[in-house]
Amino acid sequence: MDGKLRGIMAAPVTAFKADGRVDFETFERQINFLIESGFPFIAHPMHIGESPNLTVRERKELVSSLVRAAGGRVPVFVNVSMPGTDNMLDLARHSEFAGASGMVVLSPYHWEPEAEAHLDHFLTLGKSVDMKMVAYNNPRRVQVGIPHDMLGEMIEKLPNLAALKDASFDMNYFTGACRVASAVRTNFSVFTGIEWLLTSIPVGGSGSFSNCGEVAPRLIQSLFDACMKGDYETARPLQFKVGILLKLLQTNYPATVKYAMELMGRPVGETRKPVLPLNQEAKEHTRETLESLGVLESEPRGW
Repeated sequence: MDGKLRGIMAAPVTAFKADGRVDFETFERQINFLIESGFPFIAHPMHIGESPNLTVRERKELVSSLVRAAGGRVPVFVNVSMPGTDNMLDLARHSEFAGASGMVVLSPYHWEPEAEAHLDHFLTLGKSVDMKMVAYNNPRRVQVGIPHDMLGEMIEKLPNLAALKDASFDMNYFTGACRVASAVRTNFSVFTGIEWLLTSIPVGGSGSFSNCGEVAPRLIQSLFDACMKGDYETARPLQFKVGILLKLLQTNYPATVKYAMELMGRPVGETRKPVLPLNQEAKEHTRETLESLGVLESEPRGW
């Protein structure tokens, strides 16, 4: 084995109690469900996990909960992204001490750093811990992306930089990232931000982070397996179905994900503001879409 990360990175939601507190018991039940559903690694808290709505204390407590629930069965990655590099470094060191396998690092929110400061941000974090690092390219969220030349320099200078999560939704960028990675280090992984696998795996993608895995893990694993086998006749209709599911779940995100989980018998509470719960019309649309896709019948119910 070359140590390369391959597969679907599960991205759990954060479970909340009726009074708004984090529900650690349900969160850990969710982690066990994802592992038993076959996901090879887990990352939390991504935006689906409402990372901007969590306090630093909650994020640190959730790291411990995540590591405890996984119990060494799969690698776990902690999204340490925040506006300040030093704040991220504090969370990264806490995560490593708690037993996390790696961290996900986004470009700094708000600051839109110039090239030198942007590179320094990633190098500072990568050189300060020993655990694996996944760089996160999301120019729509932070107004600055990771250029291809900077990615190549990061791969060269950071032996623990294992992967890139690309949420640009730009195939020109994604293809270029795969080209750069393969030229610098063959065991470097490039993941799509969500499950657009039929277009990404043939050009060198290693998998994706998951939006749909909480709701339809069998569908997502089947799509990944078909793409990895090069069985595109099987993969094509699966990707069409996943595309419809992604469009649904990204509306009023992640409240729709949480309601869909409730329909699947896996309630995790509501979202924190400013994300509001679904209204009745949106709930009916969610149910109807899941029914039309066959998800309610074909996917696991309950924990």
